[in-house]
Amino acid sequence: ARDAGLAVGERGGVLVDASCVTDDASIYAIGEVAAVDGRCYGLVAPGYSTAEVVAEISANAYFRPYTNTDVVGVEMAGALKNVYAIAVGMGFALGIGENTRAMVMARAVAEMSKLGVAMGGNRDTFAGLAGMGDLIVTCTSQRSRNRHVGEQLGKGKTVEEIIAAMNQVAEGVKSCASILGLAQRAGVEMPIVEAVKTVIDGTQTPPEMITSLMSRSAKPER
Repeated sequence: ARDAGLAVGERGGVLVDASCVTDDASIYAIGEVAAVDGRCYGLVAPGYSTAEVVAEISANAYFRPYTNTDVVGVEMAGALKNVYAIAVGMGFALGIGENTRAMVMARAVAEMSKLGVAMGGNRDTFAGLAGMGDLIVTCTSQRSRNRHVGEQLGKGKTVEEIIAAMNQVAEGVKSCASILGLAQRAGVEMPIVEAVKTVIDGTQTPPEMITSLMSRSAKPER
């Protein structure tokens, strides 16, 4: 950071893969999207000067960075997408069709945007790499820890059994309750997060969760 002209001690972190953040540098690299021969990242810092320096240093033929200053929005997106990956993972295990899985991810972007904006983030962030980009890869990648948890829940295993068999952390399991509490305090409705929490808590089975979501009253898309 010092060689790049960045402020020592500036708030930040580096995303070292699709869903792992370490707090040891001055930028966030959020939202990996794999291309044919390369990767595309979003770099976010409190000011564009910081992000642009890192973007210029890191850009090459197989690594394309985009800059962003919405630190709050990126932080929110990075936490939220894990819960939705658990939901989509359950859908995979239950044989839910591609259109329905796409619907869940689309509604996830809407939920993420509402809470993110309520927390001071920029709505556009949730349609970009940190939001939709990271959400898609976390929900669909077979290497996704949170999707794996969802799939195992959908196959009838308990949270305790799944976690005991893993040697990595699936962040959405523990963050689900905190996110829901934050949403309730902000007056933001998040039915998918609420439904996932019921399965994690053991108050609903995955099939019951799907039924409860699909039987919600019809309303305009927002």
